[in-house]
Amino acid sequence: MPPLPPAADRQVVSSGSGTAASAISACASAEVAMETLKNRPDFLRAASARRQGAAGFLLQARRRAPEETGSAVIRVGYTCSKKIGNAVARNRAKRRLRALAREIMPGLAKSGWDYVLVGRPNATVSRDFADLRRDLHEALTRIHAPKKPDSRAADSARGDSAKGNSSQRSSTQSDGAREGSRA
Repeated sequence: MPPLPPAADRQVVSSGSGTAASAISACASAEVAMETLKNRPDFLRAASARRQGAAGFLLQARRRAPEETGSAVIRVGYTCSKKIGNAVARNRAKRRLRALAREIMPGLAKSGWDYVLVGRPNATVSRDFADLRRDLHEALTRIHAPKKPDSRAADSARGDSAKGNSSQRSSTQSDGAREGSRA
């Protein structure tokens, strides 16, 4: 067993670790609080809102109404069906999703939102964790990106005449094809 360092050295070591502990607690208090979704209605509401697929999982997200409780909290749920595999595989997939959410969500997720991470068969368990990290980062960015205008709504608002002409042409061609088959 090595001898203990002199008392002066022990004080330096102990004060250094105290500084690190206070820095960690300061960072932890600056993070947004995360809660786990536990009620089925919360999962169903998230499932009927926005979705973003990724190679390792599916991300479902919804903004909570202001009158709902905990509007300043990020709530995250995890689900893995029997398609993932047996209980061991499902639990492993959920553990990976929880670790992923703890690492990425505080920086990118928005308070007042519910998120559900849905595991994918043969992907959540076997995919490299760095790739899962990248997938969640991209999925959250896309979920919170401003919506693009619907191209169909833009076409109808413009009164796109080319689209109308093409449909007239196709009906004329089909009429000609019918006449040719009758002869």
